[in-house]
Amino acid sequence: MVFREYRFVLPRRPSLEVRAADAMNSDMEERIVMTPKSKTATSTVLQVERLKVETSSQEAGDVHVGGGQHKGIVINKTRKTDALEDTAPQLQLEFRVFLVSGSSGQHTHEQRHLRFWFGPSYVEQEQARMAQDFFKELVAPLDFPRDYVGFIKKIMKMLQLSYKGISKVEVELRQLQDSEAPPERPSARGWVLHTVGRDQPMLFLEQAERELSEEQVLEVIESAYPNPVTVQDIAKRVSCAEEQKVRQFVKALEDKSLVKLMAPDCYTRVVLNETDIQVVGQIPKMVRSKQPTIAIITAHYCEKLAVDAMISDQETFVRYTTVGNAYGESNVYTLGHIGHHRVVCTKLPQIGHDRSASIAAGSATTRLLGTFLQVEHVLLVGVAGGVPHFTDYNKHVRLGDVVVAAPPPDSKSIYLYCESVKEKQDGGHQFECRSWGPPDLTLQNIAAKLKNKFECAGADEAPWLEYLRASERALADQEMCFARPAASTDKLFMNIGGSDVIQVTHPSPQDGQKSVRTEGVSRVHLGQIASGRCVVSDAELHQDFAGKLGVLAFDQEMDAVIDSVYGNRKDTYTVIRGIADYRDGSVNREWQPHAALAAAAFMKALVCDIPLPN
Repeated sequence: MVFREYRFVLPRRPSLEVRAADAMNSDMEERIVMTPKSKTATSTVLQVERLKVETSSQEAGDVHVGGGQHKGIVINKTRKTDALEDTAPQLQLEFRVFLVSGSSGQHTHEQRHLRFWFGPSYVEQEQARMAQDFFKELVAPLDFPRDYVGFIKKIMKMLQLSYKGISKVEVELRQLQDSEAPPERPSARGWVLHTVGRDQPMLFLEQAERELSEEQVLEVIESAYPNPVTVQDIAKRVSCAEEQKVRQFVKALEDKSLVKLMAPDCYTRVVLNETDIQVVGQIPKMVRSKQPTIAIITAHYCEKLAVDAMISDQETFVRYTTVGNAYGESNVYTLGHIGHHRVVCTKLPQIGHDRSASIAAGSATTRLLGTFLQVEHVLLVGVAGGVPHFTDYNKHVRLGDVVVAAPPPDSKSIYLYCESVKEKQDGGHQFECRSWGPPDLTLQNIAAKLKNKFECAGADEAPWLEYLRASERALADQEMCFARPAASTDKLFMNIGGSDVIQVTHPSPQDGQKSVRTEGVSRVHLGQIASGRCVVSDAELHQDFAGKLGVLAFDQEMDAVIDSVYGNRKDTYTVIRGIADYRDGSVNREWQPHAALAAAAFMKALVCDIPLPN
């Protein structure tokens, strides 16, 4: 049984020198040639290269020439390092394998490297996709090579038949250590570990169904806040046919003073310091000097708590209207100050994929902007799923990072919503999208200056880090934990086909490359944010869509909210997302609170730099 730990690295100096003989010579044929490069007691380096070979010059004693189904495969028996080029690879992958000896039972820890060179017509994005596809096929669970010979043979056949754009692959096999005990297996919340057959050397993960729990019921009530929600609606949301079971969990939450009864069988979330909240029939009128000029929109309960922690001189008003409807028209507004600016923060009712949720979110945004007419800037603050870059350390988005919606160099849009996907005749995908971009990029320009300034000066000087730490202390009394989870919980998975995924290692800086990340500190990225169930729910489309359009994060379908902001003619707006998982921000509950707090902390730094209104 084998467990692999993978690392992807993109070299600093991409270069290319494709070695080939004169194709005009009729005696020359393209062959896949394997040549031993070096060998020690604990390591072996082999090179597999696409070459034009003159068959008449081959000596039977020096090479094996494949025939039949292996025609076109050539294996050099001896090392020929003098004939091999020594140029830097354009891309390389590192992974570790744990092998079990059938005779001794010893567990061998082995490190394997794959280094790639590509044809001259392939740009970096195509190279990365090709290398990842190559890797997925190589480690496919049902066809993983069981020995060294099979491993090398599969690489050669893949180069010959499927990956014409790869000109050369170098393979390094290095033995690290032996042990009597098997390695620690990967685990992740919501996932279970499986093996394929008794002797199959591949472990993979499959998503496990969540058992109904008290925590899950609380999540539904929190997501509907400030709208009350009935037990019947909770049962529907968690797909539970036993309402009595849901009622038992609700009663336990009520006994803990986490929820309260609003009407028969209808509940809402109890907010800490609830005595400071004013329940009103109408939002009181305010003099112009108290009117907020900045609106902050959140969707999850933890996002609202995180943003409120950044606001001073708070006043919170809750207006309850439709009881027992998660998509009703209740409103919660927290007013106060961030820096010298007057702000208002609201939490949307339940968001989701159905039409009712979308309409409710858009209507809540319209009511907010219709109630507070002096609002000039709108910020959507909360969590999202990051788009990992398996091959580039600098572009990689990790849990706890912050992504600010900003247009790429060749576009004006900051937010995309994918409505549908069509398959093209060439086998690719055509994405039908709606896009939004603010006419005024003031917020994006401020975010870029903050990011650049503190990346040069050092992360310790970033003001949002102090806001983050202070808010962690202020929120320590909350039921959920806003502290940063352990780094070991930031697990990255790659889909390798169907429902199979494998755990991979985060890319790291190369030798001599300056590190742009401080361990345990959120890094800020600027780029497009997107949503759309058709691309979020499919791992292959998710990565393809993000790669083609330069998307850095996916959130939970906030298109109706963005459309409302645009329709209300607010010219300066942006989306600030803390990365909670690698999907759309809704999966990893462990990282959600801290990711929301990281986004809120950067939001406060940005707001403090906004020029005061006239």
